Order: sequence, then C-alpha cells, then structure tokens
Amino acid sequence: MDRYVVFGNPIAHSKSPVLHRLFAEQTGHSMQYETQLAPLEDFARCASSFFKQGHGANVTVPFKEDAYRLATRLSPRAQRAGAVNTLSKQPDGSLLGDNTDGAGLVRDLTVNAGFSLKGKRILILGAGGAVRGALEPILAEGPASVTIANRTVEKAEQLAELFSDLGPVAASGFDWLHEPVDLIINATSASLAGELPPIASSLIEPGQTLCYDMMYGKEPTPFCVWATEHGAGHVMDGLGMLAEQAAEAFYLWRGVRPDTAPALAELRRLLAL
Repeated sequence: MDRYVVFGNPIAHSKSPVLHRLFAEQTGHSMQYETQLAPLEDFARCASSFFKQGHGANVTVPFKEDAYRLATRLSPRAQRAGAVNTLSKQPDGSLLGDNTDGAGLVRDLTVNAGFSLKGKRILILGAGGAVRGALEPILAEGPASVTIANRTVEKAEQLAELFSDLGPVAASGFDWLHEPVDLIINATSASLAGELPPIASSLIEPGQTLCYDMMYGKEPTPFCVWATEHGAGHVMDGLGMLAEQAAEAFYLWRGVRPDTAPALAELRRLLAL
C-alpha cells in the first residue's frame, strides 16, 4: 500500500490524516497516511529515510523551509513561496517540492465562498511564511490592489518588493489604514493568543467586506468575532483552506481531485466535540 505522512513538531494535533483518509475513501484509492514527528534538528535525515519506501509527504511547522532545501526540484509556486508543504517522490527517485497553501486559500475563497478576487482591494495582515505562500496565487487572480500590513513595516516592504513583478502590491503599517477594502485576510498568529491585530474597524464596509482568518478553532476566532461585530458581509475561518490545501496535495499525488465539502463537514463536526 502506498505510504504518505505529514511531518511536523509537534504533530499529534494534525487534521491531515482525517482529511486524507476521507479523500481516499471517497475516491476509492488504497493508501496509508500517518503523522510523523520529525526531530527539530534533523528533518532531512528523517524525511530521506521515509522516502526510501514512502510516496509523498505533507510538511507543516517548523519544517517548510527544510523541505524546500531537501527537494530535488521545486514547482514555480514553491520557489516563490520559499517554502514547501508537499513532497512527492518522482519515478526517478527525485523529490518534487510544491506549496499548496496559497492555492488552498484561493480555492476556499473563489470556489467555496464564490468570492471573485478579480478587481478587488485586498488587505493582508502579517508578513510571515503564510503570506509569502499566498501572494502568488492571490495576484494571479487579478486583484486591483494588495496591501500587506505588518507591525514591522520593513518585513512587509521586503515581501511587496519580492512580488511586485506579479501585480500591484504595497506595504503598510497597521495604523496607516482606514479606507474600506473588499477582503481582509488575517495571516497573523494573533488569534492563537486570543488577540486582534491593531486595525481600524473602518476597513470593513458593512455588508460588503469579506473577512478571512487563516486560523480556526472550536469557537470563532477573535478576528472573526471582531469582523461579525462590525458588520462584515461574510466571515470565514481557515478550516476550508486546510481542507483545500490537503485536496490539492492529494491531487498532486493521486491525479484526482476529491470533493472537499464532506471532508470539511466532518472536520467541523470533530472540532465541535
């Protein structure tokens, strides 16, 4: 049976095995998918050992940059992201590194929520790896503008410069912004600490602006609560992005795209327990 794993540290909390089991059942594919705790200082050896027999792996925090270095070849979007979350063993034994995070986010917005990014004013909060992974797929949709806001403006400026050849990207501090936008994506880790990025509520156009938090939890995240209180047109957490990036990885490995709706419903049910 074809073997797949998700590498991380910590990893016990991962929802990936549930998702891939559901995808395999749905598509009639026979495969084994497990979590694998990788040592913080020796990801490369751990991954290389797995790939002697293994077919593919997902990679989560804190190993996405290690996976980028381990890959023999990189997809264009992984090159842009500077990080790899999906490794696939090729017929010649080489490892292809890809990044499905940004594609998962865009698919959750455009397909699941039916929200077109074309011509939209987009604000992204944060300037870490998650943002770097999302920028190329977002800019490919043809937005009117993308603003990256971060506490340390220099980090946002570096990202804006890296991606400026792909579309209109600008950098900003959190407190510089007041005009309403069409889409706000929270890619900061503030929700994990029960906090909010320090942004103005005037950024939300009541009934119109879509607010998206890359984080998710049993209860609505602080950002989602804030967005709802200020009348956002649509509020989403990151569970759909998780399901979609997993489906994209499954498609890369197995050549078939699973339907994420039943898997997402099952994840919601498990989260609520």
